[in-house]
Amino acid sequence: MQIPIFAPSTDNHAPMPEYIRTTSDNPDFQRLTGELDDELCRIYNTNKEDYEEYNRITGLPTVVLAYEDGAAIACGCFKPFDAQRIELKRMFVNPAFRGKGIASAMVRELENWARELGYPTVILETGKGQPEAIALYRKLGYADIPHFGEFPEESRSVCLGKAI
Repeated sequence: MQIPIFAPSTDNHAPMPEYIRTTSDNPDFQRLTGELDDELCRIYNTNKEDYEEYNRITGLPTVVLAYEDGAAIACGCFKPFDAQRIELKRMFVNPAFRGKGIASAMVRELENWARELGYPTVILETGKGQPEAIALYRKLGYADIPHFGEFPEESRSVCLGKAI
């Protein structure tokens, strides 16, 4: 099921993305996360198989996609980490659409959805090779937290969290 969330209004004539809530079964989500995996392999000089068990998302009902002119251009999702926290996962914006506020809008929508479901805290892991992502999250109020889950010994990881 896809639920349209919002399409920001604008005074100029540039197309604005439409955001929808969907599931991890959505083929657009699967394609975009494949592009994300390719990008992460380039950044960290790894193979998809190296992190496949950590990046596999199936049966998840909390996915947000951004569309522009009918094409999926960005994705993100979350999954429960424990009774109080959700983990933000699989954030990706097609490189041609970066720098337009799409990732910030995506994070805000995921936070809103988590809040609707009763979760007061968001946590996430990103990598030191992604300084733009780290800067985005910090700009949105995320702060460093102790490493968690499968990331405690991973020297490339940066773990962040935020009360919502």
